[in-house]
Amino acid sequence: MENAVIRVGISSCLLGQKVRYDGGHKLDTLITETFGKYCEWVPVCPEMEIGLGAPRKTLHLVGSAKRPRLLGTESGTDYTDTMTHWARKKLEELARLNLHGYILKQGSPSCGMERVRVYREGETARRTGMGIYAGLLLGRFGLLPVEEERRLHDMSIRQNFVERAFAYRRWQEFVKAKPQTGDLVSFHTRHKLTLLSHSDAHYRRLGRLVAGAGKRKMNSVLDEYGCLLMEALRVRATARKHANVLYHILGFLKNEIDADDRTELTSAINDYRKQLIPLVVPITLFLHHLRRHPVQWLFEQTYLNPYPAELMLRNHV
Repeated sequence: MENAVIRVGISSCLLGQKVRYDGGHKLDTLITETFGKYCEWVPVCPEMEIGLGAPRKTLHLVGSAKRPRLLGTESGTDYTDTMTHWARKKLEELARLNLHGYILKQGSPSCGMERVRVYREGETARRTGMGIYAGLLLGRFGLLPVEEERRLHDMSIRQNFVERAFAYRRWQEFVKAKPQTGDLVSFHTRHKLTLLSHSDAHYRRLGRLVAGAGKRKMNSVLDEYGCLLMEALRVRATARKHANVLYHILGFLKNEIDADDRTELTSAINDYRKQLIPLVVPITLFLHHLRRHPVQWLFEQTYLNPYPAELMLRNHV
């Protein structure tokens, strides 16, 4: 694919910035080394930006999981309104940057996306909360791919996040160009195999939406398409769904290649479906045959090249 860079918001401590309550950091080298050359980082530390400094006294969430308060652990000082006021202004600033993804710090009372400890008097803390800033971020940017750093150590989650972030970049650039109905048809066509690898139900809904796009206001169609597209990509792709897509690709080549090549491709697809080999193996075989027998529709599919190959996210079983 093109030399693509995605703009990603990130908790500052994950980049090695010494902004933690103890004056330290939580540098995540998997993130910085794996994604670094493909990401334009936008670091944010809510506690530092509301003026608490580092080192500082710790904070925690208190009350109900749905509407917690952000309090100083020792002092009991309530920072909820300060954090909320700052966050709303910060999110408007970030909106102008057109982020393509966001990586949050797990467990943080400001940045944790899930399972943040919430304390109630006389009870054991429960991991039922969400950080104050994280909750506002998710509410403000409903389509934005967002993950916590620890979850990204899971290969399938990491692959899904990166695929969504690059897809969101493509979608933002597409909408910015003020597309017409024919442009949307072309965009949807390029993403058909990608959608099938995630959700057949969303693929069909999006197809119906595009088919009727000429009868509706374009802004409304684009809003609905963008929501469904990102919703579809949140559905995790599986080996079975990938195998179905690979057989679909094989159908385009069955009359172009000989019996031995078809057997080799079928064997590679089956071995991948059984998780004996990584996805990159059948994909590489298909690209080899497509160079010899070009099929324009397939070459245009984002499925074959959803993000820089150097990320090697399809190289693992």
